[in-house]
Amino acid sequence: MLRHTLQRLLLSVPVLFGVLLIGFLLMQVVPTDPATVRAGPSATAEIVAEIRRDLGLDEPIYVQFGIYIWRLLHGDLGVSIINNVPVTQELGATIGPTLELMFASLFWSIPLGIFLGTVAGYWRGSLLDRVVTALSVAGGSVPVFFLGLMLIWFLGFQWQLLPFTGRGGPLWTLEGWQSVALPALTLGGVFIAPVARMTRTALLDVLGAEHVRTARAKGLGETAILLRHGLRNALIPVVTLIGLQIGFLLGGAVVTETVFSWPGVGRLAVGAILSSDFPMAQGTIIVLSLGFILVNLVVDVLYVTLDPRLRAA
Repeated sequence: MLRHTLQRLLLSVPVLFGVLLIGFLLMQVVPTDPATVRAGPSATAEIVAEIRRDLGLDEPIYVQFGIYIWRLLHGDLGVSIINNVPVTQELGATIGPTLELMFASLFWSIPLGIFLGTVAGYWRGSLLDRVVTALSVAGGSVPVFFLGLMLIWFLGFQWQLLPFTGRGGPLWTLEGWQSVALPALTLGGVFIAPVARMTRTALLDVLGAEHVRTARAKGLGETAILLRHGLRNALIPVVTLIGLQIGFLLGGAVVTETVFSWPGVGRLAVGAILSSDFPMAQGTIIVLSLGFILVNLVVDVLYVTLDPRLRAA
């Protein structure tokens, strides 16, 4: 297990380096000049040139990238161009709310998606199966922003059941749960459909396997067959999908945090890009990329837990 985890960690290093390189180059092709943004619209050309020298923007791109990597290795993500605050300080204040939103979204959507897929797969061809399949197709077709706006309109504005803007407090408080409810419903709502479909498909394959027929022939109860021999083996492709979808949820969190004014990394990234705050934008890219890599690492470890045959790989 430890060897498997270390191998996956080593493979993550070049992936992260590639993300850093692509993110850095994307910031270079943006037509806005960071020195001009920091200097302000009334600054003279001499002041802008001096700021460019201070920021190292007069160096070649490869030198700028080398300096950028060297600072990253020392934990220096730079200073925000807009508010002159260290990027690490801003990120530290927004990572917590984003993790709260992700946890609240997955807390209810993963169990519900697996449950619906299990029901549809076990009672294949029934009315329940058709209903779950229809809901899965419909749910997977709804954009995140549309679902969020509908929840705001009905639950937040018309019926005034839940707050729909900002963060009311930490997740362990009542105000925190009330404020995160609508964003979590929005972000988790688009997560249920693919999990339910994959669970149904995987469970149908497993229930038709020979070891399940053998268990039935021995007189094992249907509940034990479904949970011990069926669902556990079916969870391997489901875990794969969940890992990939959690990575995509980070992108969905950007939209959700913007719609609900949630003070997370996604909203910070949108604000940094719109205001041409390049150090802040690069810092948010790093955080979101690390989140995606860590999720995939956890998925790889869960593979080994669910399928012991992979331990020898």
